[in-house]
Amino acid sequence: MAKHHIAIIPGDGIGPEIMESVLTILGSVGFSAEYTYLEAGLSAIEKGESAMPKSTIEAVREIGIALKSPTTTPVGGGHTSANVALRKALDLFANVRPAKSLPGIRGPFADKEIDLIIIRENTEDLYAGIEFQPHPDIAQAVKVITRPGSRRLFRYSFEMVRRQGRKRLTVVHKANIMKLTDGMFLEEFRNIAKEYPDIISDDIIIDNCCMQLVTKPEQFDVLVTENLYGDIVSDLCAGLVGGLGLAPGANIGEKCAVFEAVHGSAPDIAGKGIANPTALLLSALMMLRHLGEHSIADRLMQAVLKVCEEGLHLTGDLGGKSSTIEYQQELILKAS
Repeated sequence: MAKHHIAIIPGDGIGPEIMESVLTILGSVGFSAEYTYLEAGLSAIEKGESAMPKSTIEAVREIGIALKSPTTTPVGGGHTSANVALRKALDLFANVRPAKSLPGIRGPFADKEIDLIIIRENTEDLYAGIEFQPHPDIAQAVKVITRPGSRRLFRYSFEMVRRQGRKRLTVVHKANIMKLTDGMFLEEFRNIAKEYPDIISDDIIIDNCCMQLVTKPEQFDVLVTENLYGDIVSDLCAGLVGGLGLAPGANIGEKCAVFEAVHGSAPDIAGKGIANPTALLLSALMMLRHLGEHSIADRLMQAVLKVCEEGLHLTGDLGGKSSTIEYQQELILKAS
């Protein structure tokens, strides 16, 4: 019997391709798990279900761990985000997004070592989706910040900083303007910080944070922030180290965790065999560490570092000419 049981959501566009590649890589180094495949996104909609079917949500809830490829979310109209629906239904309150320089990958700061983690509140703020239109020319959205939601996010963040041997946690906010919502968020951060005197804690206003990130990103360690700011800042940080194709993500709750590539489904290159599976693979490595499989995660991370440093078998988005399979095979070779 497999040691682990994992829900697999193949997703849309390139999702099934990169999922197959990642599971092949995991299997090549001896990782064994029972996989349960679940539908979400366009494949579910085509069968008359919602983008995130209740059956998928309940299965993930029961299994407790999921690995997810990108799903398509239309801009403006169309169906609602499968990601948001899953996070809200399972109360996955913390979104964790590392942004770390990889050798051989050219980014705007190739001369600097960037090693950041962004922790984003995942269930509140404007993403609570409370919108209404009191007049044809007026649309309004309600920003929701709660003390309990803020406290659990900050406790998780400080504990993660301590567990990983990090030194500093910076809260990102706009409390100078939104004095009630962001003001409460900042107040709770300062309250929780008193329980962790061994960790440096400070704060920065969101617009200044963005400016500092694109001029001197190495000054930061771990950033924690609200839902909307975190969505923007985490993508910005991915750009600092080479793009979303290298950006892993984890959605953490009290009882469930979903690990996912944060880039889009890229339907324009689906089926061409050129998709980059790195972001999903790095997400899978976060999953392995969550499951206590640190030696396998370390082994595969070293393989990724070697392949990137050599630069001979990279996919097109990373500046190479290799196919998904060729990149996958080189990773397996380096990990063997």
